[in-house]
Amino acid sequence: MAAVVAQPHPKWDERPVALVVLAEGSTATAEAVIAHCAKAFAKWQLPDAVIFVDRIPLTATGKIDKKPLRAKYADYLLQ
Repeated sequence: MAAVVAQPHPKWDERPVALVVLAEGSTATAEAVIAHCAKAFAKWQLPDAVIFVDRIPLTATGKIDKKPLRAKYADYLLQ
């Protein structure tokens, strides 16, 4: 499972950050995720960061709940 949220960026106002939950027993690197995305997206659309998380919150209807993700990682690109 994966989600992409816009996060504040000091130069570009906002940039995408990908949050990825790996399947049990699998491994990946941020570079591999970005390389995979580069096959379908333009360079400026690629995430600035890939964060591996244990779970992604869902709403009551089963959709990805991006509000808590945006809040939790709001300062990630500003560090």
